[in-house]
Amino acid sequence: VQLQASGGGLVHPGGSLRLSCAASGFTLEHYAIGWYRQAPGKEREGVSCISSTDGSTYYSDSVKGRFTISRYNAKNTVYLQMNSLKPDDTAVYYCAADTRCPILTIGTQTWVLSGMNYWGKGTLVTVSS
Repeated sequence: VQLQASGGGLVHPGGSLRLSCAASGFTLEHYAIGWYRQAPGKEREGVSCISSTDGSTYYSDSVKGRFTISRYNAKNTVYLQMNSLKPDDTAVYYCAADTRCPILTIGTQTWVLSGMNYWGKGTLVTVSS
C-alpha cells in the first residue's frame, strides 16, 4: 500500500490549490481517505476525511467552508481543493488511508483524529505574500 500526496506549492493569501492523493498497490475507493497537515513546530492536525461506504465527508472547523475533499475513482485519486487560503494553512500536507474515518463530533465541532493505518509522503503548501 503506497500513497503519494502532490500538488503543493507557493500561493498568495486568498488563493487556491488542489492537492492529489494517488495510490499504488490498492484501490482507493475501498478505503476512507484522510488529509492531515503539520506546520513547523506544531502537532499534526486532521483536516478532512471521506468515507469509503457512503462518501460522507468531514472537515475540521479550521477549514470548513474553504476546503473540499472528493474522489475520482477512475484515476484512483482523492483530491483536496483548498480555497481562500490563509498563511495559517502553511504546512506539509499528508494523505492517509484506513477502513473508516476517525471522526469525533461534539456538538457542532468536528475533529479528524489521527490513527489511520497507511500514510503517504507529504507535499508542502506555503501561503505567503
